[in-house]
Amino acid sequence: MKEFVTVTIADQRFGIPVLSVQDVLTEQRLTHIPLAPPEVAGALNLRGRTVTAIDIRTRLGLDPREEGATAMNVVVEYDGEPYSLMVDAVGDVMALSDDDFEQNPITLDQVWRELADGLYRLEDGLLIAFDVSRLFTEEIIEAA
Repeated sequence: MKEFVTVTIADQRFGIPVLSVQDVLTEQRLTHIPLAPPEVAGALNLRGRTVTAIDIRTRLGLDPREEGATAMNVVVEYDGEPYSLMVDAVGDVMALSDDDFEQNPITLDQVWRELADGLYRLEDGLLIAFDVSRLFTEEIIEAA
């Protein structure tokens, strides 16, 4: 069994391994980071620590959130640094059986395939399991 914090991005459900998640935050005030890549939405203050916020919609090549729509923040750690993954909504923690895991299908968008570990077929749709380490590019790390 693997446990995932479920998140929704553009009406698609994704899973972030629960052991990678440090915190879940409502929308936060962001400070712009000059010359940062487009997926870096800015930086936020989390209990005195500066956390780089990554807009997962942009990282996945999706359209921006509608004007006025709020974002949730899932804080993960990568290479010893905290990062906020900005998503549309955060759901429940799901425990999924390894028997239900499938490798990424060839029909899955190329960018999504690069970022996902695989998927789970659920009764009400798919859950795409993120490989958190693949979300970070050199440009994102340098901007942090």
